[in-house]
Amino acid sequence: MVSRRSFSLGLGAALAAPALGRAQGAALAELRQTAGALRQLHAITVQRGDDVILSEAPRGPGLSRSANIKSCSKSVLALLVGSAIAGGQLRLSDRLGDIAPRLVPADATEGAAGLTIEDLVTLRAGLASTSGANYGAWVASPNWVAYALRQPRIAPAGGRMIYSTGSTHVLGAALATVTGDSLLTLSRRSLGAGLGIEIPSWTRDPQGFYFGGNEMALTPEAMLRIAVMMRDGGRYRDRQVIDRDWIEASRQPRTRSPYSGLSYGYGWFLSPSGWTLARGYGGQLIAAHPARGLAVAITSDPQQPARSEGYFGDLMRLLDGPVRALG
Repeated sequence: MVSRRSFSLGLGAALAAPALGRAQGAALAELRQTAGALRQLHAITVQRGDDVILSEAPRGPGLSRSANIKSCSKSVLALLVGSAIAGGQLRLSDRLGDIAPRLVPADATEGAAGLTIEDLVTLRAGLASTSGANYGAWVASPNWVAYALRQPRIAPAGGRMIYSTGSTHVLGAALATVTGDSLLTLSRRSLGAGLGIEIPSWTRDPQGFYFGGNEMALTPEAMLRIAVMMRDGGRYRDRQVIDRDWIEASRQPRTRSPYSGLSYGYGWFLSPSGWTLARGYGGQLIAAHPARGLAVAITSDPQQPARSEGYFGDLMRLLDGPVRALG
C-alpha cells in the first residue's frame, strides 16, 4: 500500500522531471554554443553516466582522427607507472640510481641518482625545467635523459613542483628499463587492450626511448574512454583497467602548480571544483568528475598556447559552468 508521504514524494519527482530535463537541455544548449564559440577548440565529447550526450567537432580534423595530446601524455604515463606498481615491478620509493643506473650520466647533477619514482611522477625532481624556453635545446640534445639529469638543482628533490617534460621523460625511460618493455608496448597492454582503443606509435629519443610526457596521439573517443576510466576508479565497463588504489592515490594533492594554482597528484591536475585533469599544450584535455558522473575529452589547435589566464581558463569555465551543470 502506498503511503500518503511516498505518493507525495513520487508525485513531486514526476512533476520535477520535466523541469530537470529542461534545465539539462538548457545547459547542453549553452555548452554547445559556448564550446562552438571557442575558436581554438577542435572537438568536444561529453559522457554522463553511460551516455555520450555531446560529441561534436566544430573545426579541426574531426572526431575519428588522432590528435596530438601533448602533455596529457604525462598523465597517461602516470597510469602506466601505476600499473607497474600494482604488478610489483616498481615502487614509489625506488631510486633512479638503484633501478636504472645506466640512465644516470657520470656528470649528472648531484643527487640525480637519488631521485625517486615519486619525485618524478609528481614533477618534484628539483632540477631546472626543460620545458618552455628550454624545450628546444633539450630535444636537440643527443641524449634527452642525460641532458635532463644534468640540469642545475633549483629546489630540493621532493620539494616544490617544477613543470618539466624532462622529468617525465626520465620517468618513462626508467619504467621502460625496469619492465623491459617500451612505453608503446606498456600503453597498448595496459590501456589499449583494457579500453579497446588504438594507440599509435609516437616520437622516440636518440636512444630509442619513447617520449615520456609528450607527443602521444589519441582520438577524442580514446581520450574519453580514459576519462571514463578515471571517473570510475580505474574501471571501464566490466574490466578493471588500472588499479583502483592507484587512481585514488592519483587524486590526492601532492603539490601545486605555480602557474594555474591547481593541485597536482600522481600525474593529474586536481581542481577545487572536483575535476581530475590531464592538460596538454594548446588546450588538449582529459577530464573526469566522479561526483557528477561526468567524463570529458577536448582537443584544440596544437599550435596555439592555452595559458591559465587565457584559453585554458576558458576551458575551465566551460567545465565548471555548462558541463558541470549536466551532472
